[in-house]
Amino acid sequence: QADGAASAPHAVGREQMAALVERLAEHLRTTPGDAEGWSMLGRSYHALGQPAKAAEAFAKVIALRPKDANALADYADAVAVRNGRKLEGEPAAVIAKALALEPDNLKALLLAGTVAFNKEDYATAVRHWDRAVRVGPPDSILTQQARNAAAEARERGRLPPAQPGAQPASPAGSAAAATNAQIVVNVSLSPAVKAQAAADDTVFVFARPAQGSRMPLALVRKQVKDLPARIVLDDSSAMSPSSKLSSAQLVVVGARVSKSGQAMPAPGDLEGLSEPVGLGGAPLQLVIANTVK
Repeated sequence: QADGAASAPHAVGREQMAALVERLAEHLRTTPGDAEGWSMLGRSYHALGQPAKAAEAFAKVIALRPKDANALADYADAVAVRNGRKLEGEPAAVIAKALALEPDNLKALLLAGTVAFNKEDYATAVRHWDRAVRVGPPDSILTQQARNAAAEARERGRLPPAQPGAQPASPAGSAAAATNAQIVVNVSLSPAVKAQAAADDTVFVFARPAQGSRMPLALVRKQVKDLPARIVLDDSSAMSPSSKLSSAQLVVVGARVSKSGQAMPAPGDLEGLSEPVGLGGAPLQLVIANTVK
């Protein structure tokens, strides 16, 4: 089961994360229509081991975005964990709905495979997990889990082994495609704000869609003392396996010095943002020069 797979990956302490979650929950009390905020809150609760609260948050996302396959998969996962890691009943129905909306949703495929495996329907489990292996990032831990699970299902069901070389190439089928699915950014700190930053302050470098969701598709964490730095943002720095940089055409690239070390922007942080840019191309020059109000 892929519970917690989409949790926020920031390497922050539990107390810091709990404080961040409380701030986010307070924000959502006054802005209940913020679907991305509810999604982040759900993932944070899941990471903190509070599946009931996570399920409630994901239900808010679904109410706002009923056709959001990621939210449906996250909700099913949280409900299953809340119910003692049981996927039968409502979670299984929600997973099926997610796959009907987005057949290649990685988390939904992993969960659907588990539903079938628990029913001893090993052929269906293999079908879901093989597809997860095909669509997931090759170096992702989730993709490896799907590969291992499919092998176990084949053994239990006495099914034929996976065909060698069945993993398809990337959509463009070349190393050039991998290069085009990344952004190289040279990040520096403006002398005008340098005195406001301490050497150990956290720096988040990220890329988010130019329109719609503000959830980062890629994120790298550094410190002020690392600047200037050359950062490569690509699918390996994705926050969620189902929301990758390569899925976007135009993104906004940003760099923020977080005085608190937390992922959420706060007054006093320092930041720099680019205009919308495409993937690939020449390195982007990004200067942190503004103060968050």
